[in-house]
Amino acid sequence: MAVVVPDGRQIGIADFGDESDLAVLWFHGTPGARRQVPPAAVEHAESIGVRIIGVERPGIGWSTPHHYRHLIDWAEDVANVCKSLGIDRFGVIGLSGGGPYALACAAALPDQVVAAAILGGVAPSQGADAPAGGIVRFAKPFGPALTLVREPMARAFSCTVRNILAPLAHPVFDLYVRFGPRSDREMLARPEMRAMFMDDLLNAAHHQLKGLVYDAVLFTRDWGFDIADIEVPLFFWHGDADFFVPLEHGEHMAGLAKNGTLHFRPGDGHLATLDASCDALDLIKQVL
Repeated sequence: MAVVVPDGRQIGIADFGDESDLAVLWFHGTPGARRQVPPAAVEHAESIGVRIIGVERPGIGWSTPHHYRHLIDWAEDVANVCKSLGIDRFGVIGLSGGGPYALACAAALPDQVVAAAILGGVAPSQGADAPAGGIVRFAKPFGPALTLVREPMARAFSCTVRNILAPLAHPVFDLYVRFGPRSDREMLARPEMRAMFMDDLLNAAHHQLKGLVYDAVLFTRDWGFDIADIEVPLFFWHGDADFFVPLEHGEHMAGLAKNGTLHFRPGDGHLATLDASCDALDLIKQVL
């Protein structure tokens, strides 16, 4: 399913729930797409009367390719998606690379976003909000060059995934399960989680996966807002076995926020924070 925004582009969504339920928008990781929502979260949302809507960023799956100048520009598309769906107030959850996009909505749409939950979220690489270290910080010097080759690189990556990596998706998945942190291995070994990741990746790859490169460009730029200026409650979940985004980044962002709370998950790797999704839904439901 897709929603058309005013300039004619479309934004891909996956709607889990009833229109009468309270809405929580789910922003996938990098890589990821609209269906990257844990089955346990969907079941829990139904039990507490919450409607989860997975939203694809530009260049992913059904979403039209588009280059934002800054991350905060994403919020306008989200506002238009919610207007089309008749949603006035909502919570947001962002996994990994979806974390900055959740924060952007909290910053730009304080009258609509009631709270944001960040699961192993990427931290800024520019400005006073940027912590030291981390994979995104390492990529910062390459930002200008990446911008110049963004579109051809995005096309090449999307084509490679669709034609070469997608047929090998299961062996690649098994490789990560074998060598990832213990918590990630245990979580990904569950049949329902494997099925969710495979379903999401393969469906997105069938259309396009340019958005991973678009994310990389935006992550190396100024986001267009300061975390310290966000007024709504921000909930961060982070593990100390995260190889991609260090725990210190989650601690740093939670410390910057006016109304931020860090939920530390000892032993958790990058993807294992998905197991906090039900807790995130409960906290958002309390303020919806």
